[in-house]
Amino acid sequence: MNGAARQLVNNCRIAALIDALGYTGKRIALEKNGEIVPRSQYAEHTLKEGDKLEIVVAVGGG
Repeated sequence: MNGAARQLVNNCRIAALIDALGYTGKRIALEKNGEIVPRSQYAEHTLKEGDKLEIVVAVGGG
């Protein structure tokens, strides 16, 4: 994830990962293996060994 290896439980869904990371309700963009995953599909996508994730958190400010 974001260039670093991370151990997850088998068949972890993206929604569960987002919740575990404390990003639930925050404005984020998530890419899995080079493809953007829409927020509406987080509960459907199961992560597998070797998947590469990039997560970007939107930060407000001026």
